Amino acid sequence: MRLPVGWGHAAPWRLPESGRGMSDKGREERRPHGELVAEVLAVLWGAGKPMTARQVNATLDKGLARTTMATILTRLHEKGTVRRTPSGRGFAYEPVEDAAGLVAGRMRRELESEPRRDLVLRRFVTSLSENDEEILRRLLLEAEAEDEAE
Repeated sequence: MRLPVGWGHAAPWRLPESGRGMSDKGREERRPHGELVAEVLAVLWGAGKPMTARQVNATLDKGLARTTMATILTRLHEKGTVRRTPSGRGFAYEPVEDAAGLVAGRMRRELESEPRRDLVLRRFVTSLSENDEEILRRLLLEAEAEDEAE
């Protein structure tokens, strides 16, 4: 079968056979969802001071495009995870909370979205290790004592 003139090569607008424009090697190297964001937050927590997208990118040293890092930090800002302040022609970013505060906020939002909070709390408490259960009891007693002192 003879192809019409110009049909001998793949059209430049078509994606490769893998389907998304990346090689199989590139597909294998993709990070799990959220891994890069966790790495960015770890850099910001470790810095202890606001950092620009360029500084975060240099610290990570993963060869990411400047626009990729700027997008990640902008999305974290829009979610309220980081705050930003003007720095030169861009922004410097710093986390709003530490890692424990971020996890606690996610737990609280999940609990608030559930109509059967008592059931969720019961299941959560019964799934705790003895050590975690003891820590939770101690924290609840401390919080109760603080409330009574006020």
